[in-house]
Amino acid sequence: MLGHTCQVWPVQRFSKAGRTAPRICGMAGVFSYESSEVDWCEDNYRHSETVAEFYNTVSSFIFFLFSPLMLYLLHPYAKERSRAVHLVWFMMIFVGIFSIYFHMTLSYVGQMLDEISILWVLAVGYALWFPRKHFPSFIKNRVEFSVLVFLTTVFSTLSSFAKPTVNAYALNCIALHILYCLGLELRSCTNPRIHRLARVSVFWWALAIACWLSDRFLCNFWKRINFCYLHSIWHVLIVVATAHGSTLIAYFDALHEIPHALPEIQYWPKDHWSLGVPFIAIRGSSKTQKEC
Repeated sequence: MLGHTCQVWPVQRFSKAGRTAPRICGMAGVFSYESSEVDWCEDNYRHSETVAEFYNTVSSFIFFLFSPLMLYLLHPYAKERSRAVHLVWFMMIFVGIFSIYFHMTLSYVGQMLDEISILWVLAVGYALWFPRKHFPSFIKNRVEFSVLVFLTTVFSTLSSFAKPTVNAYALNCIALHILYCLGLELRSCTNPRIHRLARVSVFWWALAIACWLSDRFLCNFWKRINFCYLHSIWHVLIVVATAHGSTLIAYFDALHEIPHALPEIQYWPKDHWSLGVPFIAIRGSSKTQKEC
């Protein structure tokens, strides 16, 4: 792919702005506009001569709104559990940066950075929050499990370059395993507030994935009615779903790992708001933990 010969992309990859297809020449070519094989339904360069997918680019700024907010809301939980919790939403900022870069350029490098950053966010989440009781039998503690996750993620990162067009599908499939694990946790939970959060989390995720799939497979229909913005809506919905789902996962983690903290789910800015942003409130602390 990165040899000395130049590759010209097929005619169907040309933009409506009349740009010529980019040539892939060595390492420089992977940074070229439209050098990625992935192109979403939104018309390229329709609103800007320098931004390939305008609405997909602008909608990626949602990451910069939610990430600082979640870092702030989850800080009491992170102090009790581990400051590493902040890595999840700190890395989500980079997901936003790389998403902007990808949709602005549709470059091969932009695509890979966007997808690999999501992969590593998932890896950090697994290393931090995957329940100990579900560890493989040969894993003795969370440190060993984190090493396993790290090695698996490194392998997956390298493998992602083999067939980049399937990366997004593989990443979305990981959500099915997360849903399965949450289902196991909910079986032993009788708190109606937690079950409501689970239903809302699944709702936002299902709506988001429906937009993603529809943009990918029903593009011709959306073009006929001049509404090619479902991928930008996906950006907003998946960030909202992640805020709800990660809080739910962190709550179960807190119950198992720091039960003395007496965690509970609350909502910002008002706890009684149905559409508020969920976070973990800490009613106890390490000082209340019994000592031998």
